[in-house]
Amino acid sequence: MIEIEPISFSIWQKDKQAFAKLIGDSFRETGFAIISDHTISSDVIESADKAAIDYFALPAEVKKSYADPEDGYQRGHSPMGTENAKGKSEADLKEFWHTGRALPEGSPYRKTMKDTPHVAEVPGFDAATRALYESLDAFGVELLRAIALYLDLEENWFDTRVDNGNSILRLLHYPPQLTPPPEGTERAGAHEDINLITLLLGAEEAGLQAKHRSGQWLDVNAPNGAVVVNSGDMLQRLTGGVLPSTTHRVLNPAPERAKHPRYSKPYFLHPNNDFKIEMLESCKERGGVAETPITASEFLTERLIEIGLIKA
Repeated sequence: MIEIEPISFSIWQKDKQAFAKLIGDSFRETGFAIISDHTISSDVIESADKAAIDYFALPAEVKKSYADPEDGYQRGHSPMGTENAKGKSEADLKEFWHTGRALPEGSPYRKTMKDTPHVAEVPGFDAATRALYESLDAFGVELLRAIALYLDLEENWFDTRVDNGNSILRLLHYPPQLTPPPEGTERAGAHEDINLITLLLGAEEAGLQAKHRSGQWLDVNAPNGAVVVNSGDMLQRLTGGVLPSTTHRVLNPAPERAKHPRYSKPYFLHPNNDFKIEMLESCKERGGVAETPITASEFLTERLIEIGLIKA
């Protein structure tokens, strides 16, 4: 039985090469890693949890006022039924909120990256979600430094390539299912992530599964307080498939849990929009297969069309 064993972040603070090998090998085997003993403040996480619960309790018409379909719902609210897995017509049973990067005035990236709406109805929402965004962004950069070492790059290779990236904090809400669906059906369809890496908080609730290259579905059992990390399509393309973007899904809960809502907080870490994604030289000898170079912005647009968030 294949299992994804937690990796303590304390190893990074003692032996960077050892941690880099652990997370890199885990990515190479399953596309996923579970990081325990992370440095993200529990107060920051708890404040964001409360803000999310209060936000999703707002009336539907209020939440819809924060939706921007013309921008592919890249900031603000995404109502139920707006996103589907790539290749599927059925929409996932979820709603979510997107907080994006706060760019300084005059930044050239403001041409393609909008500001996050201010939520007046939930006191403290903006501050709580921004604090979590910044914490996950900083922690994600630390993990990318480990991945850089694994790929035989300079430790800080990713730093200036993601510092203005179109990264997104998603607050996810799967509403209660008053009529429990058949056990084993999907709450979020099988899919891969678009970005470099995803950091997920709130995966303690059962249901998240990753598809191993053998075809076996693996339960991603994260201990309380751990961060689940997975590689996305951009990292797969950058490494020529050495670090795979693994298909994953969220199963519907067992009948006794179906009447409870499910919340989670993935952070999708993206490179800068003008970053060219092409296979690293260091991945050739590891069996990497190059694809046509493409910018991060072009790649994101392609994928948003595929999952139904923007029209072709």
